[in-house]
Amino acid sequence: MATAVALVPAPVAAQQPPAARIIPRVDTLHGDVRVDNYFWLREKTNPEVISYLEAENRWTEEHTAHTAALRERLYQEMLGRIKETDAAVPVRDHGWWYYTRTEQGKAYPIFCRRRGTMEAPEEVYFDQNQAAAGKPFHALGGMDVSPDGRWLLVLEDTTAFREYTLYVRDLESGAVVDQLVGVWNGTAWADDNRTFFYMTADSAKRGNAVWRHVVGTPRESDVKVFQEDDVLNNAGVFRSRSGKYVFITADGFTSSEWRAIPSADPTAAPRVLAPRRAGVEYSVEHAGDFFLFYTNDRATNFRLVRAPEQDPSPAAWRDWLPHRPDVFVEGVDAFENHIVVSERSGGLRRLRVSDRDGRNAHYISFPEAAYGVFPTGNAEYATETFRFSYSSMQTPTAVYDYNLRTRARELRKQQEIPSGYDPTRYEVRRIMAPSTGGVRVPVSLLARKGVRLDGSNPLLLYAYGSYGATMEPTFNSAVLSLVDRGFVYAIAHIRGGQEMGRQWYDDGKMMKKKNTFVDFIAAAEELVRLKYTRPDRLVANGGSAGGLLMGAVANMRPDLFRAIVADVPFVDVINTMLDASLPLTAQEWEQWGNPNKVDEYRYMLSYSPYDNVAAKNYPWLLVTTSLNDSQVMYFEPAKWVAKLRATKTDGNPLLLKTNMAGGHGGSSGRYDRLREAAFRYAFMLDAVGLAGSAVP
Repeated sequence: MATAVALVPAPVAAQQPPAARIIPRVDTLHGDVRVDNYFWLREKTNPEVISYLEAENRWTEEHTAHTAALRERLYQEMLGRIKETDAAVPVRDHGWWYYTRTEQGKAYPIFCRRRGTMEAPEEVYFDQNQAAAGKPFHALGGMDVSPDGRWLLVLEDTTAFREYTLYVRDLESGAVVDQLVGVWNGTAWADDNRTFFYMTADSAKRGNAVWRHVVGTPRESDVKVFQEDDVLNNAGVFRSRSGKYVFITADGFTSSEWRAIPSADPTAAPRVLAPRRAGVEYSVEHAGDFFLFYTNDRATNFRLVRAPEQDPSPAAWRDWLPHRPDVFVEGVDAFENHIVVSERSGGLRRLRVSDRDGRNAHYISFPEAAYGVFPTGNAEYATETFRFSYSSMQTPTAVYDYNLRTRARELRKQQEIPSGYDPTRYEVRRIMAPSTGGVRVPVSLLARKGVRLDGSNPLLLYAYGSYGATMEPTFNSAVLSLVDRGFVYAIAHIRGGQEMGRQWYDDGKMMKKKNTFVDFIAAAEELVRLKYTRPDRLVANGGSAGGLLMGAVANMRPDLFRAIVADVPFVDVINTMLDASLPLTAQEWEQWGNPNKVDEYRYMLSYSPYDNVAAKNYPWLLVTTSLNDSQVMYFEPAKWVAKLRATKTDGNPLLLKTNMAGGHGGSSGRYDRLREAAFRYAFMLDAVGLAGSAVP
């Protein structure tokens, strides 16, 4: 149970930043009296709150001023590994080739297309640099070109708070012909090239309604075609790859319900494909004359079933790819003559290719022991070409086109490192760390070749461990600035993700959430035991739900880490999950638990980082946030830092850095994001005594 504490300076520090005022708020829940001294920091419009955040920023800048030169060197190194003027591999869609390109000195991509062939004249249909001019933040929530290529839907956010305006642009004249304010992510065109579907959200930023609009007509005449009233579910809308249907989704963490509208008949009523059932999740691919359902119905690791278009109800489901206990089915891409299934076995993704009936199956092979592969840019249905990207921690990203019929593989683009990169200077390793319940946690590592296992190496251990998100061991050019200075970079594939199958996720959420934290600690302990590092050289990093992980391990094992970097951390678990007016809260009762239920409350309270701050020594701490973050509100990390300042007993640095114009991912421009990464890395290097180091 949280209790009020006196605001006293840390005894070792010679000087303290401006203190947050103590204004106790007392809550009673399940017989507990909870005192929150910093609840007032939620008051975003309060000038005192802004002054406090700005004062913390000044403190952080003053106490990292000695790393300014290092930050600039890191920024230039990371920038040197990026080809600033570059172009993506074109994607063919409805007779056009679409691609993005970047230009040196410009922060945002330029969206281009060519009609018919890549030899045709280039048409710039949207320049985000022009749209972002004069705005401190600019993000796109989606872009959608009509099937005939004439109309462009653009969702723009200039607030960083995911508040979107939808613009309809005539690509023949360049004129904006429609503007819809207050929309949400998700659009889909009908075949008539005049009607489209769009989304709105409720006050908690939960996508909950789908509307039909005709270009050039008043918004007042728009028709709401679907509304999802269950706060545990999010709605969505998109057009099938085949183009035959507009799908409307209603998905939560434990159930699904999809609807379909024929694209040729946009005023038709949505048809439910399979009614929602408790505990049954599914998604749908249209495959010509049948639907493929990707589902966990009687299949922990998911299976694929097919059903005829005329009757897609569960009674008509027939196994297309049966459940296999040792293979996790992650998704499916359907094409005119082939089906590609993304699977996971042994912690690594593989791609299974077959004909539409599931026959003549084969796997696309990959050369390395640990890697990441991702289907990408597969817009067309009537094609024999399947595109995927591939990389490993040692191998820069490559984009391949794979012929589904001949099995030929064509390299379309290899990531270039302009400043130079020699992969033979590095090596990738993989260890298995023993954790609770007899599980072994995979840990992927990147190091300089011939790394000495004597405990002297600084090591950065990264993890996420929530929502079933898989952290693939892929290439990250920025982290080379640490590795080249002697760091080992490690990714812990902990429970809460799905690296080892669906059970891996189920064992890291709700009343098993602590497994996530225990796995991370186990990975760190194993790295120390194997002498990859030692506690005074070990740095931990995670963001968002991974920031919850950072807060939990800081409380559980502060002795194990020299420094912790917590980015946009979800640390005030009880208060946030009690407030259903906040974005994400209600539907995430199925992810973390509902504190209104006493057993779930007790469990969540036992690990909530904010509620478990104690009078003890903590590692070096850098905490980042953004004032306009709508996913993890700025006040969570701000309150956490304030409580740590008032409670911890050490004199180690405790820094809060607030991006006053950013969102959940920080700044929107690519150069600003690099500077943010340079700041984090400089802090890490400083913590292990390498702030003055140069690259060997």
